[in-house]
Amino acid sequence: MNITERQNVNSKKNAEVSENNKVDYVVEEMEERYPQMTAEFKRIQREQYALFCRKQKNYGPHNISMGTPLDTEEDRRFSLQGLFFRLNDKINRFKQMVCFGSEDAVGEPLADTFKDISVYGIIAQLVQNGKWGK
Repeated sequence: MNITERQNVNSKKNAEVSENNKVDYVVEEMEERYPQMTAEFKRIQREQYALFCRKQKNYGPHNISMGTPLDTEEDRRFSLQGLFFRLNDKINRFKQMVCFGSEDAVGEPLADTFKDISVYGIIAQLVQNGKWGK
């Protein structure tokens, strides 16, 4: 690696450190300004991660990968389309209950719908980033 290449690498590393410090500062500021909200956000994330792990133990990764290895862009797009339909179901349930005032007929709290939407969003990112089932 020549001097110019090293300078570019060092410049990128410094920019990443600077950006991380900026993010850390903002996180600290928000946690100080809104302690209850940020603590609850973290609690919900931990709860959703535990739910995700329990469901993965039950279902395994193939319900999301749709029987494909997710090695190609086409496989990932197919999986994301499946996630779209799952999310669409949850969004429509949310709309029926909140916008139209429909009563729950299956005994599933609205909070469960929020959790499902959130976890499916993260699963979609895992698929898109090529990390699902790995």
